[in-house]
Amino acid sequence: MSDSIRVVIVDDHSIFRSGLRADLDETVEVVGEAADVPSAIAVIRETMPDVVLLDVHLPGGAGAEATGGESVIRGSAPTTARFLALSVSDAAEDVVRVIRAGARGYITKGSSGVEVSKAVHAVAGGDAVFSPRLAGFVLDAFGAVAGETAAVDDELDRLSAREQEVMRLIARGYAYKEVAVELFISIKTVETHVSAVLRKLQLSSRHELTVWASERRLL
Repeated sequence: MSDSIRVVIVDDHSIFRSGLRADLDETVEVVGEAADVPSAIAVIRETMPDVVLLDVHLPGGAGAEATGGESVIRGSAPTTARFLALSVSDAAEDVVRVIRAGARGYITKGSSGVEVSKAVHAVAGGDAVFSPRLAGFVLDAFGAVAGETAAVDDELDRLSAREQEVMRLIARGYAYKEVAVELFISIKTVETHVSAVLRKLQLSSRHELTVWASERRLL
């Protein structure tokens, strides 16, 4: 299946994972499964899938401040995988929180295997996918912060793609050596990028960078 989309299924119910695996069409290849946050992060990093089908509420999350789905998305960074939330919940706060964390779409578990397969392909291609009644939640939430988003985009435009990668890792607390290993670059190059990031954003320390990124929901 050389042209298939490689996916990881993350859900704490094994019966649901088995049923979903069976319902996906032949163009979707399941390369891994996980039932909680730590194992999900591990299997995503190991298999490097194209798309992660992700339940919103999972055991092993980072406490009440984040759902399990949010913890998986943030804990898996940096990754080339795109995240598609697949949940029984259609609560507006769940939809908005997981999209803000970085998911590219959100569909409910009432979706058919054909619908999920189509959504996987759409998300893998860079599109955003939502179950019809959930799209309004996203439009309302992100329309309200359109000006804020534009301002953040303007600030990020000052940074190169590599500088943005370094910025996010440093802001999350990675040491220079860890960033170098994660991005396959030298520590000296990391130092150069960090200096450029701080200069362009007019910040003076890693602490200020963390605060800056956190306020803009970039972590």
